[in-house]
Amino acid sequence: MKIALVLDDSIDRPDGVQQYVLTLGAFLSRAGHEVHYLCSTSSRSDVTVHSLARNVGVTFNGNGLRIPLPTSRRAIRSLLDQERYDVIHVQTPHSPLFAARVVDEARKLQARSVRIVGTFHILPDSKVSEWGTHALGRVLARNLRRFDAFMAVSEPAAAFARRTFGIAATVVPCPVDVTRFADDAAGRSPVPGSDGRLVLAFLGRLVERKGVLELVRALDALPADVQERLEVRIGGKGPLLGDLEAAVEVSALPHVSLPGFVAEEDKAAFYADADIAVFPATGGESFGIVLVEAMASQAGRGAGVVLAGANPGYLSVIGDDPRVSVDARDSAAFAESLRVLISDPGLRAALHAEQAARVQRFDVERVGAQVLEVYGA
Repeated sequence: MKIALVLDDSIDRPDGVQQYVLTLGAFLSRAGHEVHYLCSTSSRSDVTVHSLARNVGVTFNGNGLRIPLPTSRRAIRSLLDQERYDVIHVQTPHSPLFAARVVDEARKLQARSVRIVGTFHILPDSKVSEWGTHALGRVLARNLRRFDAFMAVSEPAAAFARRTFGIAATVVPCPVDVTRFADDAAGRSPVPGSDGRLVLAFLGRLVERKGVLELVRALDALPADVQERLEVRIGGKGPLLGDLEAAVEVSALPHVSLPGFVAEEDKAAFYADADIAVFPATGGESFGIVLVEAMASQAGRGAGVVLAGANPGYLSVIGDDPRVSVDARDSAAFAESLRVLISDPGLRAALHAEQAARVQRFDVERVGAQVLEVYGA
């Protein structure tokens, strides 16, 4: 098949939707399909990209996003007439100024000979975000009727799609190349904590909803002898960097490093080094790609456990075991969850085995087959 993966933003940005599109696209290419990426500006030359829009920056649902300016319908029609895609796969919610126009023009040009599907990615973290999505749903109501099928990356995302867009979506999780992360981790020598300390690691954008300040508060609430047993590595960049540095200084935690941005090729090693990888997001997560990556990397190493924020999207990945999820805003409960994991190596080993098995359900080979079923392959 010839497949167009449509994204309102650039595929060059290292965000979750971009990871979804590129991971799925690589799988589809390996399976023998021809994959094109229809997006805004991109500098990539290793894949077939059609840059059809320009973007402006906005903040929505706790994220810095870029939305497209109005895109030429003539340019879209010309591309679609030239390529004649079998499947057009749109990442939703989508912009009426770009992706919706792709859908409109494709349906006009090819009637029902092209299959148009969407993947719903969002789960708002505030009433303002939810109201904004409701409003977008009303604007897109007619366009949504032109789709043949919808997926959602989790059951919470599917439930929100039903409420706000009237979409009945099949739950198909985000694909992650679990084997690659495990192999990358297994192929590198781990960097353990100095003096036999356990490594506790966080990696993510330094924004409010990712919970990095809540992590520091929970660590600060640990007894001094437990703190001394830890080497804390907090990776990532973002607008809260100054607040994070100040919080670490005030807490006087004994062994904390801030390595900053971690490149994609170094993520597996960063996760695998961690005896406890902590992702305490407080909300606004429709899935948890970072949890899957960390569990896969630790599976490759053969040790380590992931602790996640108890928000609906993350729980869809980590499961309902309260030993590996916590309300990060409850500093006392967060600290106690950390203390238990730090103090009990047998528990960490048992949870590691469970997570190493669980992560396989999100592997791109399994998820990609589910996507192809929705495509009608």
